[in-house]
Formats: sequence, C-alpha cells, structure tokens
Amino acid sequence: MRIKSLLVGLGLLVGFGMAGVSTAQAEEPFKVGFVYVGPIGDLGWSYEHDRGRLAMQKYFGDKVKTTFVQNVSEGADAERVITQLAKAGNKVIFTTSFGFMNPTVKVAKRFPNVIFEHATGYKRSKNIGTYALRTYEGRYVSGVAAGLMTKTNTIGYIGAFPIPEVIRDIDATYMGAKSVNPNIKLKIVWANTWYDPGKETDAANALMDQGADVLIQHTDSPAPLIAAQKRGVRAIGQASDMSKFAPKAQIFSVRDHWAPYYIKTVQQVMDGTWKSQDFWGGFHEDMLQLASINPNLPKSVRAKIDETYLAIKTGKLKPFEGPIKDNTGKIVVPAGHTLTDKELAKVHWYVDGITDKVPN
Repeated sequence: MRIKSLLVGLGLLVGFGMAGVSTAQAEEPFKVGFVYVGPIGDLGWSYEHDRGRLAMQKYFGDKVKTTFVQNVSEGADAERVITQLAKAGNKVIFTTSFGFMNPTVKVAKRFPNVIFEHATGYKRSKNIGTYALRTYEGRYVSGVAAGLMTKTNTIGYIGAFPIPEVIRDIDATYMGAKSVNPNIKLKIVWANTWYDPGKETDAANALMDQGADVLIQHTDSPAPLIAAQKRGVRAIGQASDMSKFAPKAQIFSVRDHWAPYYIKTVQQVMDGTWKSQDFWGGFHEDMLQLASINPNLPKSVRAKIDETYLAIKTGKLKPFEGPIKDNTGKIVVPAGHTLTDKELAKVHWYVDGITDKVPN
C-alpha cells in the first residue's frame, strides 16, 4: 500500500510538473519583430513607427513581446536582420521602409509560417501584406498652407529618394499650392538619404538660397525646420510633431499614427483571421494627423487648412482626381477617374507645372 501510495504521489507530482510546463508554454508571449531604416531617435519616420510599437505593446501587455532593430540598411543587411528575427521565433515581422521590399520577399519564401508586413511596398504573397499611409493627403494640405504663406511664391521640397511615395507627395504638394496660388514655383533638392541631419540642413539651405521661403521635407530629422527658423522662413514637419524644434517657423507637422494598424494586425494574426492585403490609412482613419497647427498663422490661412483637411477626410476632395496632366503635357489621370491605390503605388511622373525631371 505504501508503494502504491508512493507511486500515486509521484504520478501526481509528474502530472503537476507537466501541467506547469504546459501552462508555461501556453503563456509564452506572442513575438513581434520590427525593422527600422533609421534610428528610433530620428524624431520622424522610425520614431513614429516605434511609438506605434510601444502603443501596441502596452495594449496587449504580457501577451506580446516585441523586438526592434534600428538603422538597418536597405539591401543585404536588411535580409540578414529579417532572417534573424524569423529564426528568433517572431510570428509577425513589420519591415518599415520601401527598400526592405525585396529582402522581405526573399525571407518570406523561406519562412512560410511567419507573417510579414511591409510598409509602402507593393509586392504581396500568401504570407506578405503591405500597408501605407496616404501621406499625399498631408502633402496636399501642406501645399495649400505653403501656397498661402509664401511671399516669394517659391516652395522648397527636400526629397529623400525618387520612389513613388516621394514623387506622388511632391505632386500633391504642388497641386495643393497651385489651387490657392497660381504663381507658385516648386524647387526640389534630393538629399539621397532618409535620415542625415547634416545633409538635410545643406538641402534646406540650398533651397532657401534659391528663394524658397516655405520648406517641406520628405526626410526624417527636424534639421530643416531648425534651419528654417534660423533664417526666418516657414516649414512643415514630417512624420511626427516637430513644433518644439521650430516654434516660430513650423506651420504644422503631418504626424504618422501607426498604433491602430499594429494593434489590429497583431490581433488578427493571433486570432488566425489575418489575410494578405494592401492597406492604406489616412485622414479618414485618423492614421494621418495635422499636429500643432501654429497659432501665429493668419486666421484666413488656418481656416483654409481646416477646410482642406476636412474635405479630404470626408472624401469631398480627392487630390489625384482627374483630369491631371504630367509635365510633358500627357494626360495621366483622365477626367472622371481617381487614381486607385494600385496606381498611386506606381506614380513616377511630375504634374504639369513642375519644371524638374523625375530622377532615374
């Protein structure tokens, strides 16, 4: 009897031990990885993606464990980092720059049980989804504000790389400015970087030397706003609220708000309901916001900013609704047609009135 009791006791102990292991396994956090092209301290694009990650982490608490890798070059380095995140057991990996597209596709083929989400790209598969912001909506409002605020009729635009996202945003900026100022001119300087405060400052100064008195940027540091403030001109912040760096110069910032998408996507993967799709969020979804509109603006300018924002948010105004000509005179958007998301993802032309040529 004592032997039988001992065996029963051991069985219970083993049972409890196995239950403990099973419970521990069941309670292992769901792993999510992020890859950033810049530092999380860039105060722009990568900074806001990381704010989205942190908000998602807070929402799920201990159920989710996140990992991020910053300052990842677009190319072979990205493929190596994405592979490491997949091998580390991350169930979802967000790759957050256009140049990560092909590396993401390559790694996804080797890890069919991992979900990959790529920002701003267009290549999808069974386990790759794409997502983007309608940043051109913010650029159109930026153009309206710049067109009203400029005294020289010259706007300066700092481009990062000539990819569709940047090209269509340049177009939207010009169309917005042209809608309120028929004499507007747009000067473009390419920084050939997403984040380099020194190069961004040089680009800003080059534009101001050409007469630009309102700067708009598609790079990620507040350096252009700081340069604008030093020289007494105006500027618009990129990706995050940059008002503290140029309290007099900033007109407003166009802020990216990624948290809703990250929360929704991770929940879908956890629930087993995720499907590959091409998602776009903008003013309507509150994923694009006008942050810290400067109280020093004329009332008429503030009213026009609010009016344009609301018209886009409600769908009354669609920036890429035809007819639109490119700067060679060709109709690129016919009357009665609005560019689809698929078409927007391939824009590689300047609208009529922009005198530059799109770089190869």
